[in-house]
Amino acid sequence: MSDTISRLQRISAAAGIDPFIAGILLMVLLAYFFPQPGLITQPISLADLANYGVAGIFFFYGLKLNIHQLKAGLANWKLHFLVQTTTFILFPLIAIAIKPFFVSNTDIALWTGIFYLCALPSTVSSSVVMVSIAGGNMPAAIFNASISSLIGIFMTPFWIKLFISSGAAQLHTTTIVGKLFIQVLIPVLLGMALNGKWGAFAHRNKKKLKNFDQAIILIIIYTSFCHSFSLGIFNDISWLALSLLTLYMLVLFVVVISLIRLIARLLRFSVPDAITAMFCGSKKSLVHGTVMSRILFAGSASTGIILLPLMLYHALQLIIASIMARRMAASHVNPE
Repeated sequence: MSDTISRLQRISAAAGIDPFIAGILLMVLLAYFFPQPGLITQPISLADLANYGVAGIFFFYGLKLNIHQLKAGLANWKLHFLVQTTTFILFPLIAIAIKPFFVSNTDIALWTGIFYLCALPSTVSSSVVMVSIAGGNMPAAIFNASISSLIGIFMTPFWIKLFISSGAAQLHTTTIVGKLFIQVLIPVLLGMALNGKWGAFAHRNKKKLKNFDQAIILIIIYTSFCHSFSLGIFNDISWLALSLLTLYMLVLFVVVISLIRLIARLLRFSVPDAITAMFCGSKKSLVHGTVMSRILFAGSASTGIILLPLMLYHALQLIIASIMARRMAASHVNPE
């Protein structure tokens, strides 16, 4: 799978397309035309392979976390508070506010995906990259992206349990906490404990580790859509509904980043801090979203449709944030 990722990167780069987004689209197409490999359970299923990969993703994530850097980033509390409040409070409240507009069973499934997206932590790598390009506060970006991922281990299940108790997700708190503890928290803590010994190795090989992360995500997306397509979950979703969902994701991103910009101005943030708040507070993590869906929506046939808003948002946030970051870097204009 790693060789496939590299090949996709070369082809996509030549065509001017983000390689990971191209890979996601390819997995959805493969799931539609060739779902059988994703449904096989013996001798080992792709879903089981992905479960082991999830633990690996979070172990390597913890391996790259330096506890001393996290401690050093605590001082700028106003910026941290804005980013984390936006990520874990503002986003879910927006999703709750629009729920009355989703009425039919298909609408409810889509809203579940939107709410799940809104409950997720911020992404790490792309947030830091965009802040770097735009000239933002890099230490604060690293701190917020890292802390967001750790907070998300607890906050995402909390929101899902609070507002999605039936239908797509039959949630049992003890089971979920146990799975998150084994597959997510223990690997992260183990990785952090070994940071002093192997942290340099992780940073030297971060490109390979990123390819590993993306390979596992692509497997999860493929198997999720295989199950959804095989059961006809998408039969009731029209192209109009898909177009509207894309528009909703675009509006969500624009609304959130505009609110962050306004609040940063009212709090008199410096230009670098405002940039960091905008890019870290408006992003959502596809990595956490795909791997945690294996636990939070285990056994659900609707996982594919639940991941759909997240995949659309991921693509849009990369495109729009890249344009914004490059414009800020080129003009050196205050984002306010």
